[in-house]
Formats: sequence, C-alpha cells, structure tokens
Amino acid sequence: MKGAGAAAVEATRSRALKAVAPLGGHHRLAEPLQTALGTKTANALATLGLNTVGDLLGHYPRRYVEPGRQTTIEKLTAGEYVSVFGTVLHSEIRQNSNGGYRLEVLITDGTSELQLTFFARKLYAVEWRLKNLSEGVLGVFSGTVNVYNGKLQLTHPAYALVGEKNGDESEVRLNATKPIPIYPANAKTPTWVIQNAIKPVLDTLAKDDIPDPLRGAIVSKYTGGLPKLAALRHLHAPATEAEWRAAQKRFQFEEAFLLQVALGLRRLEAQASPTAPRPLAAGSKSLLGEFDGNLPFTLTSGQMEIGKVISEELGSTVPMQRLLVGEVGSGKTVVALRAMLQVIDAGGQCVLLAPTEVLATQHAQSLTKMLGGLANSDLLAQPQVKVSLLTGSTPSPQRKDILLDIISGHTKILVGTHALLEDKVQFADLGLVVVDEQHRFGVEQREKLKSKGTAPNLLVMTATPIPRTIAMTVFGDLDISQLKELPPGRQPITTHVVPEYKTHWLHRTWQRVAEEVKKGHQVFVVCPRIGDSVANTTEKGRELHTVAEVLEHLQNEPALAGITMEALHGQMKSADKEAVMQRFRSAATQLLVSTTVIEVGVDIPAATVMVIFDADLFGVSQLHQLR
Repeated sequence: MKGAGAAAVEATRSRALKAVAPLGGHHRLAEPLQTALGTKTANALATLGLNTVGDLLGHYPRRYVEPGRQTTIEKLTAGEYVSVFGTVLHSEIRQNSNGGYRLEVLITDGTSELQLTFFARKLYAVEWRLKNLSEGVLGVFSGTVNVYNGKLQLTHPAYALVGEKNGDESEVRLNATKPIPIYPANAKTPTWVIQNAIKPVLDTLAKDDIPDPLRGAIVSKYTGGLPKLAALRHLHAPATEAEWRAAQKRFQFEEAFLLQVALGLRRLEAQASPTAPRPLAAGSKSLLGEFDGNLPFTLTSGQMEIGKVISEELGSTVPMQRLLVGEVGSGKTVVALRAMLQVIDAGGQCVLLAPTEVLATQHAQSLTKMLGGLANSDLLAQPQVKVSLLTGSTPSPQRKDILLDIISGHTKILVGTHALLEDKVQFADLGLVVVDEQHRFGVEQREKLKSKGTAPNLLVMTATPIPRTIAMTVFGDLDISQLKELPPGRQPITTHVVPEYKTHWLHRTWQRVAEEVKKGHQVFVVCPRIGDSVANTTEKGRELHTVAEVLEHLQNEPALAGITMEALHGQMKSADKEAVMQRFRSAATQLLVSTTVIEVGVDIPAATVMVIFDADLFGVSQLHQLR
C-alpha cells in the first residue's frame, strides 16, 4: 500500500487494534491454566483446547438449567423436556447384547423414582459417569422424557451435580435455585469440571485484568452499562436468569462490534490497494460482444442489471469485492463468465475456485460449452479463451503444461479446487477471482488466491445465504447482488416428508421414482454414509442408511425393476467418480445413489426427483443445496 490511502488505513488499523485487544492478550488472561489451576485440572481442560485463563473465560455456557423450574417426577409425561432435581439411589453398568455398554442410574426426588440411561460403545465412556453419579449425589437432570418397558426414563440427560447429601439437604437445595451453566464438554472433561475451574479464576480477577473493547458511550448505549468483568461473572455464575441473559446480550453485541471493525478494516485495505482497471471493450468484435451475440437465450433483467454493476466496478481502479447470491439455476455462472470475458478483453486472466473436483470439472466443461467457438481448440490452433482445469488428481505431466500455460498467459480461465492455492500456481496477470459456494472456503483461502495477482477483483457466489454470508453483507466486507428471478421454463420445487415407518408411503415413493424414469427423467438418492462401519450409527444407537445398503435394497425393489442404477461417493478414485458422473449425464444410468458429494453444482437437467434418507441429520444449508 502506498500514499495517503495506505496511511489512512494504517491509522485506522492502529486505533481499531487498540480497541479490540484479544481476550487472551493481557498478561492475566494469557496466564497458563497450569499456573492458575494446577497440572491435573489444566490437563483435563486442555482436551477442550483450553490452555489459558482467557481461553477458559471465553468458553461460554451453551445453556442453563433452571432448578427453580424443576418438575417433580410424579408429574412427568412422555415427550416433554424437563429438569428434575434428585438424589442418586443406585447406579450400575450393564453390557448390551450388541457389545456396547449402558449405565443405569436410579434417582429420587423424595416421593417418586426415575431411571436415567447412558449408552456407550466403550466401557471407559460409562465408567467415568459411574464415578460421578454414585449413591447420594444430588443433581439437576435435564432431558426429554421417553418410555422404555412401560416406565418413564431420561436417556442421555444433561446434568449438573450440586453436592452430596450430608444431612442438610435444604442448604444444597437453596444453592441449587440459581441457574446452573452447562458447558460444551467431553467424556474426559464434563461440565462440572469446567464449572469448578472457572469459579476460582473469576474470584481472583480484577477489573484491570479484563481488557474491554467496548468503551464509553458504547457500553452505556448498547450493553446497559454492564462492564466486561461483571458480564463474565453474570455469564458463568449467574444468580438469576436476568443476569445471564443480560450478559449474553452484552457479548453478542461485542462479537458483532468486533466483526464489524475487522470487516471494515478489510474493506479499507482493499480500497487502498489500487487495481488495474478492466474497462468494457466496445463493439461486437470483443470477446464479450461475440459471446453475447451467440447466446441461445435472452439474459434475464436481473442478470443484465447485475452485469452492468459488475462491469462498472471492473472498470475502476478500486478492486471489486462482490457477493452474488442466487437460487440454483438462476444463472450466476453466466453472470460470472461475462465478467471474466470483460477482464480477458482487457488483457487479464481469471480463476474460478470450486470446493470439489466434481463441481470444478463440471464448471470447466460448462464454461467451455457456453464459450462455444471462442474456446474450441478443434477450430483454432490456439483458442481465444483457453480454459484449463487443475485439481489434486491432475496427472503430473499435464500439471506442468497447465502451470506453464498459466504463467505465460495462454490460459485465460483457470478452474480448479484447493490445488489452485499451491505456491507453484502463478499467473501472468490475474484480474478476477471467482469463488463458487464461498461458504465452503475460509477467508484465508480466498486471500491466498487473491495474493497471486495485484489486488485482483473478487466475485464470490452462493446459492445458500448463511449467517457468515449475511454478516459479510451487513457489515460491509462485500457488496451484495441478488438474482431473484429464475430463467423462463424453470419449474418450482416441491418438497415432501415421507415417514419411513409408513411402509405404504415409502412404497409409493419408489413408484413415483419409477414413473419419472419412465418419462425419460433421472433420479438422485442421497444417503448420509458410505458403507459398513461403526460411524453408520448415531450416538443414540440409531442405524443410518448407507450408499451400499440402499443401492442393494433398490436393486431388489420390485417397483424399480429394469432401472439402471449406480453408486457415487467421496472414497472412490477420481477417474471412477468421473466415469460414474459421465454415465449419469449421458442417461446411461437412470438412478444415482450418492452421499453429499453431489451437494453443490452437479448439473443434470434430466434429474427431476431427489430422495434424501435421514434428512434430519443434514443441516439446512446442505438440504437447501441438495434441493
């Protein structure tokens, strides 16, 4: 960075960094837990990645148990989420018929009894619970009530222990009226170990030990005047629900504030680093003009409007930083390609980063197809727009040729996966970085790719707005454009939930699949796992559907007789995956059973149905992408 712009950025950075000193940066907060709490406790906390006092205080509770709202055991009903205060009467480890183990704990609230059950594959995973849930221990146990053998029980309840019964139970109950924080924990470091570790740390902290990025009027206006040290005490040791809620609100604002400062700094840095302008070339003989003239369809008004905005930004010396949001099939790739051609017309190169080899390969193929004669090496000795594909599985001899074409400037559009981030990948003049499905990449990966040029323009695309994306948009790291309309002919998507235990519904599902195939359409069937392994069950012991199991079942399903089907998953070799996808694209395969390797960007126009098994295990973002 040079000149007045750089000086302004440095001055702003200096002020901001003083305001947002990290939690662990102060000498007290940087103190090792081994010094503060001793070796044994420090080693236990280290299993959670907590190594300093600042780490420990920044390990916030994920929720709270409210003993004051506890339910008596005799009033429990199946299906409700409850908190029960009780004393352990008996606890015992039993072995299951499948080789696993379960810990059965019987508790009482003085009038009725309730069983708690904990399942585990390994013995040690229940042994540590047995030691803590011994006879006489008091605690608050929270979970959803279920029925087993005609009796109510809690399976894998969350719990917080509050002491042992010692003849003065009223005092223990009085202490248990305060909200009890429940922390993210593991088998070796349960929540009460974290609770016991935080208390002496909080008790020894002074105001000066806690650097506060929120100062002056900001604290009084946005946090109710709650200082950071008081907020930490309210969060980790609240006396009332109002205290921890106020503390949560304070830290939520602080997180948003720090994010805004960081994103604002990034924008300032980008604006202070001039880029080579890539103005729109005039006339139909330009690459963009020729491309537009050969398009077999009319661009939507949204594509035209966003294209104009991007075109103006590419012609500026301030690098573009834009997020393009649009539903699957809304035409984001066409918008990106038109931007690439403007940059290429101006002498620059472009790169497109995709999260998977399947998607990268498809992008390379679709870009080449859309470019038509501009990228056809069969018609020209040297295509006007050479598109190259570089992934982790690119053979070494071919990789060398591609790297040479990139650095010499012969390759105009480079498409690839994380292999593009390698130091050996160097450009002659990188003018535009396009990142597809940006939520699959970190900021550092994006920045590394941008560092291969002199402040290149950035266009990131996604079909799935997620919280981080929204944060980027709201706080100004990226400008946002949204494609709201779909091209003509796109059919609306309908979603149906099929309870698997209703066998007649499931049978009808496969009948509908067969009906679609008979019309010349194709079908995806998505499973959460690949094949036989311990990972094919959830922690609750529920069996999951696997690609191998489902493929075998469908091959024997009467309704699907005669339908060609194959499997696809991430453990297959790249060549085998591509061969399967090629057969599916050509409709030689009519039904594809796959994992979420097909989650992003797989374009099969003839596919009209997707069946997703164990859909509750997928996140909203994944389901949206698959849909």
